[in-house]
Amino acid sequence: MKIHEYQGKELFRGFGVPVPRGIVAKTPEDAAKAYQELGSSLAVVKSQIHAGGRGKGTFKEHPQQHGVVLVRSAEEAADNAKRMLGQTLVTIQTGPEGKQVNTLFVEEGLDIARELYLGIVIDRETHCPVLIMSSEGGMEIEVVAEKSPEKILREHFEADLGLMPYQARNMAFALGLEGPAIRSAEKFLPAICRFFVDSDCSMAEINPLIVTGNGELVALDAKVTFDDNAMFRHKKFSELRDLTEEEPAEVSAQEAGLSYVKLDGNIGCLVNGAGLAMSTMDLIKLHGGEPANFLDVGGGASVEAVTEAFRIILADQNVKAVLVNIFGGIMKCDVIVEALLTAYDKVGFHVPLVVRLEGTNVELARKMLEDSGKPIITAKDLTDAAQKVVATLK
Repeated sequence: MKIHEYQGKELFRGFGVPVPRGIVAKTPEDAAKAYQELGSSLAVVKSQIHAGGRGKGTFKEHPQQHGVVLVRSAEEAADNAKRMLGQTLVTIQTGPEGKQVNTLFVEEGLDIARELYLGIVIDRETHCPVLIMSSEGGMEIEVVAEKSPEKILREHFEADLGLMPYQARNMAFALGLEGPAIRSAEKFLPAICRFFVDSDCSMAEINPLIVTGNGELVALDAKVTFDDNAMFRHKKFSELRDLTEEEPAEVSAQEAGLSYVKLDGNIGCLVNGAGLAMSTMDLIKLHGGEPANFLDVGGGASVEAVTEAFRIILADQNVKAVLVNIFGGIMKCDVIVEALLTAYDKVGFHVPLVVRLEGTNVELARKMLEDSGKPIITAKDLTDAAQKVVATLK
């Protein structure tokens, strides 16, 4: 689950991580009032969407308007807000379709001496969090990794202990910090690492992390993603969720207990088991097709789950064919087919459907499909299924 910058900064503040003063604005009048309340000669008006690159991003309706702008008066704040609110911001991370800006964050301007990069993720190889920093703040970390990999610093830390003081000092020295900035880093870095662990994050990023003129580290940005599997421990975080920023089909799938991720292809996939779903998508690609989604209905594959899965898949206008790949292990194949045929009638199919079954009672299940009288294409194995579903499009 992702949250907005202003929400992330509010959480940072609760862990003792320094952030600039800022006020949320929903209208141009709010933006003007926020500028006045902050009382600084320079302020920043920031678009709030779940994507990076906002500063360089531009609006479809106003190509000269960027997603993050500096303002020096309440009038400037209001004028920029008019060109931003309700408009579509396109950044390197949104893709050409962009995202609509519904909220702004007006923040005080600060004296910036240096810009750094900070990110924290889980290192799957070492099974522990890793603090990633770079002197190249303000740049996408992918660009830094490609052009100047030597400028990326890593410090692994134990989740239960957090980042130790000596590790914070080592990172500060490696970044070339001096005097007050080192002392600030000794507080800042352990605090942000503790936030990451205690909040069950899968990613926390500050880009840029600034060093002010007086040597204080301040989080000028906040990108936070929580681990969905741990949200039962953080009931209050659900209040931070912005459903307008999420794919509607993925929201519906989550509510139905399905694992669904929308992709850009035209072959819908309904599979039970995450590993089998990945293999199914790989084989579709291998035989010249493009999967439209990842969808795992789970081991039970009930009538309700299969019906909702079909509804979600067919709601995607790009889907021109559907491949069902089921292994009847926990549930028998004949029970799955019964659910599938019931769902077929409830939803109403308008694209070719290819079904591959394997497992307990598979022969009975295949006969049920043949006797159904429905134009369902059966496949004997996964390769056959992938080839047949791709062939329906040709």
